[in-house]
Amino acid sequence: MPERTAPPRLERPSPLSFALLVGAAALVLSSFQGAGFSLAELWAGLPQMARILGEMLPPAHDRWDRVLASLLETFHMALAGTLLGVLFSLPLAVLACRALNPSWPLRAAARALIALFRTVPDLVWALIFVVAVGLGPFAGTLALMVDTMGYAARFFAEAMEEQDKGPQEALAAAGAPRSGLLMAAVLPAALPSMVATSLFCLEKATRGGVVLGLVGAGGMGMELKVAMDLFNYAEAAASILAILLLVVAVEQASAALRRRIIG
Repeated sequence: MPERTAPPRLERPSPLSFALLVGAAALVLSSFQGAGFSLAELWAGLPQMARILGEMLPPAHDRWDRVLASLLETFHMALAGTLLGVLFSLPLAVLACRALNPSWPLRAAARALIALFRTVPDLVWALIFVVAVGLGPFAGTLALMVDTMGYAARFFAEAMEEQDKGPQEALAAAGAPRSGLLMAAVLPAALPSMVATSLFCLEKATRGGVVLGLVGAGGMGMELKVAMDLFNYAEAAASILAILLLVVAVEQASAALRRRIIG
């Protein structure tokens, strides 16, 4: 019978690797301390959480008309913001794509703009647009549009750059302009990935649109904030339940469309 060999042991880390592991462990431990994480405070707060949950049940049912109207407004904001964001992301992604834009300064400017849109949180964009256009769903729609542009344009550009260069080189050798490369080779190949990204953006905008009402940008967040400020936890529970149903419905519809399109 062949001799059984012991499984390979973990290699002894080098002094540098060991120092990096110790540093990473120290960073993790310090992050808990810096975040003020306390099991004692969490344990002490459990009765208060139980009291709030008790006051939330059963959810209020006398304002469902107002809750559903705000929920529909949130979905309208998400859908319009996503549609506008995806449309504006396409030319921005073309400018950021190395294969379609040989101009380095223009490409760098497009990538910097995409990074700016992606870095600033949608809540901050909502504050900016509330100041610019006033309270209401229009400010929230603009905030979701800009947030979608930062997300979609980046992945659109990556999808375009990852496509097979053979058809593009063949069209270029035949004398096709860059617009021809885009319409005949790049976009048809990248379209499934771009559609999936757009649907993810709609899911993201639906979840993000809920909190924009906290700063006066319309949607369901304003109903939730008013209910919590007035300690009407039963009404807050109705709003949370409606938000959950909307998010789940959008996610399920998006997943079904992705399966149908991508296969």
